[in-house]
Amino acid sequence: MGEMITFAAGDGTAKGYLAVPAPDKARGRGVVVIQEWWGLVDHIKRVADRFATEGFHALAPDLYHGVTAGSPDDAGRLLMALNIGEADNDLKGAIERLRFVTGRPVATVGFCMGGALSLYAACSNPKDVAACVVFYGGHPKVDFDFDRLRAPVLGHWAEDDEVANPNVSRFEAELGRRGKTWEFHSYPGTRHAFFNDNRPEAYDRDAAERAWERTIDFLTRQL
Repeated sequence: MGEMITFAAGDGTAKGYLAVPAPDKARGRGVVVIQEWWGLVDHIKRVADRFATEGFHALAPDLYHGVTAGSPDDAGRLLMALNIGEADNDLKGAIERLRFVTGRPVATVGFCMGGALSLYAACSNPKDVAACVVFYGGHPKVDFDFDRLRAPVLGHWAEDDEVANPNVSRFEAELGRRGKTWEFHSYPGTRHAFFNDNRPEAYDRDAAERAWERTIDFLTRQL
């Protein structure tokens, strides 16, 4: 359904996977889909395709610039090597590219590492991001300017997740202290990456489908 495109980012360009809805289903809404630590792999492209099927323009920027991980060790190294400033430029560029198409603020949706970057981008681009979705998000090098956040936040968390769940109470405290709008859900019996159907050891169909339904409903209401 989608294709790789090049778009302006910072002083240069970046690449990403753009999925466009059929004309009769287009809603004039945009979603930036942010990768896990594996990179811009087929799973993330399929998520963008699913958003397009629901009527959203979806752009998944390639934050690793053509590199993908083949093992958890490789993924961990890529995550820690990510230049947050460069990622910020790529995310801003993706947001602007979608705003050019839709003519309105967009949403950010991210998974694992991308979940943290989804919240980061919403904080960094308060006028341009109208909704933020976090799937079990976390990244040790990302700091959030919660004071700037305007977008409501929807969070999906696994019941058993030593990687991401320490962020739940932190995010709740920071958002609550500032009177931000947020809604978090925990899915019983699940573990980190329960949405990723490429990982059979973690994937939970029922939880993934419920989280997807909540995400589409949330984005439809907010955008």
